[in-house]
Amino acid sequence: MFVYLDLTSISTAKMSSENAFALKDEWEALTAEFKDLEAYQKQFTKTVEELNKSQNQCTKSIAHQWYRLNQIAEALDSCTAETKEEKELIKTIKQDIESRKVQLEDVLSVLPRENGLYLQIILGSVNVTIMNKEDSMKYKEEYERFKLTVTVIILILSAQSIIFSYRALDAILHFLLVWYYCTLTIRESILVVNGSRMKGWWRINHFIMTIQAGVIIVWPDGLMYDLFRRQFTLYTCYTSILQFLQFNYQQGCLYRLRALGERHKMDITIEGFHSWMWRGLSFLLPFLYIGYIFQLYNAYTLYNLSKNEKCVEWQVFCSAVIFFILFVGNTFTTSRVLHQKLTEKIVKSLSSGNERELYNKAK
Repeated sequence: MFVYLDLTSISTAKMSSENAFALKDEWEALTAEFKDLEAYQKQFTKTVEELNKSQNQCTKSIAHQWYRLNQIAEALDSCTAETKEEKELIKTIKQDIESRKVQLEDVLSVLPRENGLYLQIILGSVNVTIMNKEDSMKYKEEYERFKLTVTVIILILSAQSIIFSYRALDAILHFLLVWYYCTLTIRESILVVNGSRMKGWWRINHFIMTIQAGVIIVWPDGLMYDLFRRQFTLYTCYTSILQFLQFNYQQGCLYRLRALGERHKMDITIEGFHSWMWRGLSFLLPFLYIGYIFQLYNAYTLYNLSKNEKCVEWQVFCSAVIFFILFVGNTFTTSRVLHQKLTEKIVKSLSSGNERELYNKAK
């Protein structure tokens, strides 16, 4: 009687046994690594708790410093100096107070900030402060790339809308404009929380542009829409080209000024003319004012359309008001900065001329 042995099954069983022991060793190694992970997690939790505690202590200390500074400043204002030494002392303390305020602003800039009203409405109380400087710079660079990319897409779509008259194509363009400006306002608000100094009219301008894009997107088909459609697409195309020119120009200005230490690293490219854009003014300024005149022309056209007997859409008059507000705000803000820079330049040239005249007389 012969006994048949299945050598293949024996070999497989042996290999399975060896694999099981090998997997057991791997499992034990992984378990040891998991214990290290638990230790890291505990250390991380402890560090976060200490960070939050330190943050609260810094916030309370800053609030106390501001309170005491204001008290001392008020006391100095009511203080009567009788001698020259007392006057010098009061002057020195006031200068020190101003320096301390700058130092407190620097300390405050590295701490998490509370969201503004807009972010509170959109995101709630979620902390959007980026603690790492490298990450905050990356976020700023992503913002710049986002603006450039979407501007190019808007330029292409608006150019197509000029050539081809399709409501579907218009709807895509209008939806993109609404999404773009909504996203832009959120991103800019996050940048402000993280130290960007964008403020004033140029932030308000984007909120108004969001409203304007929202009004246009709900404008129904009709005679009034058809009469204004081509002019609006031409305006959108021009503003996209203008924003592209501004982006390239402002990027160069900011790069030079940051290298010289004259601008904050979180400063961004935004619409309009700014005090730090003085160099190369003759190149950009005419394009800006042409854009502002275009906004006034849009307001004038829409106002005339709103008086038409066949006009029943509320969007016509509302858009006219919005374009007029944009024209007034942009023109006034840019002209004010331009006047300020020209005045500073004239005063500087006059003072240098007087110094040369006094020098020549002295000789």
